[in-house]
Amino acid sequence: MNSNTVTELSNGKSFLWSAIERFSVQAVQFIFQIILARLLSPSDYGLIAMLAIFMAIAQAFIDSGFTNALIKKLDRTDKDFSTVFYFNLLISIVVYILLYFGAPFIARFYRESELTNITRVYMLSLPIIALGAIQRTQFTIKVNFKDQAIASFSGALAGGLVGIILATQGYGAWALVGSALATNVVTTIIFWIRSTWRPRWEFSIVSLRTMFSFGSKLLFSGLLDTAYRNLYQFVIGRRFSKQDLGYYSRADQFAQFPSSNITGIMQRVTYPILCTIADDDEKLLAAYRQYIKLAAYIIFPLMIGLAAIAKPLINVVLGQKWQFASIILQILCFSYLWYPIHAINLNLLMVKGRSELFLRVEIIKKIVGICILLIVMNFNVELMAIGNVASSFIALFINTYYTKKIVGYGIRNQVKDILPCLILSISSCVPAFVLSQLFPNSGSIMLLSIILAVVIYLVISNIMRIDEFVQVKSSLVTLVQNRKAV
Repeated sequence: MNSNTVTELSNGKSFLWSAIERFSVQAVQFIFQIILARLLSPSDYGLIAMLAIFMAIAQAFIDSGFTNALIKKLDRTDKDFSTVFYFNLLISIVVYILLYFGAPFIARFYRESELTNITRVYMLSLPIIALGAIQRTQFTIKVNFKDQAIASFSGALAGGLVGIILATQGYGAWALVGSALATNVVTTIIFWIRSTWRPRWEFSIVSLRTMFSFGSKLLFSGLLDTAYRNLYQFVIGRRFSKQDLGYYSRADQFAQFPSSNITGIMQRVTYPILCTIADDDEKLLAAYRQYIKLAAYIIFPLMIGLAAIAKPLINVVLGQKWQFASIILQILCFSYLWYPIHAINLNLLMVKGRSELFLRVEIIKKIVGICILLIVMNFNVELMAIGNVASSFIALFINTYYTKKIVGYGIRNQVKDILPCLILSISSCVPAFVLSQLFPNSGSIMLLSIILAVVIYLVISNIMRIDEFVQVKSSLVTLVQNRKAV
């Protein structure tokens, strides 16, 4: 696969709608979250954040790796879809029942009696999400992100409105519960409306076993990753206050926004396609090198820029009561900076069908990460955030070790590919950081800082004729021309 082919993949309608789906939803949620953050307290957010690990693990367990297994299985049938549908729905109900009766124990663990009822209502989202999981998977397989965009946007809009109404009525943390439920109900309904697929009354043990042989390893690795990603919030909720957890969860959400969303867009579009060239190592390596450099070019400046303007961003957008979250945000940005690199390397293992290596990598990384957590948890929230950064950096070396073994693309070559983008990003954001430190409460200076950083980044990219800049520019021009032609 040459660079032109990669460019064609990235500038297609699928990429556009994937981006629309991600960012329209996230933009709506972001706006509503800003409004809600001003109406609610850090403690309200902290209460819901205490349940994040339980919700995330439950969702990973319900999926059981079947989504990726269906995408990977090129000879999939309608029986396969129906089988997974009924399995997901059954497991979601079982998990919900367990959490319903386990709610008092969760509340007792955190020493927050309010969590009993909150857990029982909040977790109703699990079977609701399961009802629309296959429709979402089919849209992904067909690279149909337009319908996903419509469903997700509608859900986010409904959830945001419900949350604001409840918050203005003084329902506190329950506003966030209502928002989540409304989002999932509306999203699932739209999935069923936009999809022509309906489950048949058939279930195949053979099909389930076949897909589970691939998905089970992804399940365990997914459970490990999910548990670990929420472990910091879990520990903070237990050892510190719900207010501290509220600060950390808001900062984490801001830090995740650019990195995880852009990486997610690229993964969803490229994974089904790259599976078709999985047996051609030369083409696969060329594609992944293009992918990793493009991801670094886009995400590195966003994360470093976000760290640079963290103080005025939190103060202006969320208000002074959230000021402490800016410190956490600055630190966490350098953890999520490496997220696309992690995702790309792990994605390669899935494309090659090496789910056993995927699991091994996750186990090793989590052991290292937990060791770091056990050290930093004895201090304060800031040091816990620093521990998150250290874990992410070490994970980079672990991920790339196996990538080198499979296609010969190890840490040295990857650093060589992404280092120019890293240097350029830091250099471009220095003026923004200085201005943000001098004027931490000025929205106009914050906007000026952003504009200045963007201009510096693009001008230098153009002068140096950086390949990724040319590629992105060409993709945008093509998209505009195609829209005009239509």
